[in-house]
Amino acid sequence: MSDPLPSLAAIRVFEAASRLMSFTKAAAELGMTQAAVSYQIKLLEERLGAPLFLRQPRALALTSAGQWLAPRTSEAFDLLRGAYAQFGQREGATLIVNTMHTFAAQWLSPRLGKFQLQHPKIAVRLETTERLVDFSREEVDVVIRSGKGKWDGLSSLKLVDWRFTPMVSPALAAKVGGLNTPEDLLKVPLLDPMDPWWDQWFDTYGLPKAALKRENAPTIMLQTITASAAANGLGAALLVPDFFELEIAAGRLVAPYPALSVAGDAYWLAFPEGRRNVPKIKAFRDWVAGEIRG
Repeated sequence: MSDPLPSLAAIRVFEAASRLMSFTKAAAELGMTQAAVSYQIKLLEERLGAPLFLRQPRALALTSAGQWLAPRTSEAFDLLRGAYAQFGQREGATLIVNTMHTFAAQWLSPRLGKFQLQHPKIAVRLETTERLVDFSREEVDVVIRSGKGKWDGLSSLKLVDWRFTPMVSPALAAKVGGLNTPEDLLKVPLLDPMDPWWDQWFDTYGLPKAALKRENAPTIMLQTITASAAANGLGAALLVPDFFELEIAAGRLVAPYPALSVAGDAYWLAFPEGRRNVPKIKAFRDWVAGEIRG
């Protein structure tokens, strides 16, 4: 059995023309030429086997067939318009941000209140993970990741440079007589020695890697945990000082040495290029850019 539903393009044209009672106005609303509107109506009439409009010299009128179809067609399109409007509101109401745990805890979460005040109609759903996100398979609007900021198909905004340095509690530093030279760092336990950043630190200052004591050492790789341990005097943690400004200001942590950086590496906000102008994504991107500028 053949499908009784005619071309949706023709039905859409008929709905606009019967609602506006003008081929010219329908063409303007649909972004078509008047000739294209007339052609679609002709195709629909041929498909139905009945005329839908009476082409009068100075007016357009519906035939009895057109009068029967017009309200039913408009009702169907009103349902579709309502559904898509609700969908747009639903999608615009929640922003899903997938980020790394440390960035979420130390940088984003303390600032999110400002975003909510500026955009009360957008609810932020924060997800934390260390893995890469597949935008084509997962419900995510934006991600915050570390690296060079070059990912196929994604636009990116630089947030915070990768700058890391050993940080300790003031009490622990005082206990060993201060950390004044790189060699002084070997006087305290080194937290999360499996962290590859330690290799760069030791190479930069010519320290023996045997001092890392990696045999049977636990792997943490989470700055929030090692920072807490360091603040409690358990050792030195390699941290991004930008993430721990409150702890430094409160005197819970100190950074005795200059921070090292990795050329080109930073934390980035990224999202699909094709979604750059989605209102909720644009609002979040612009807000984050403002926070970065300070």
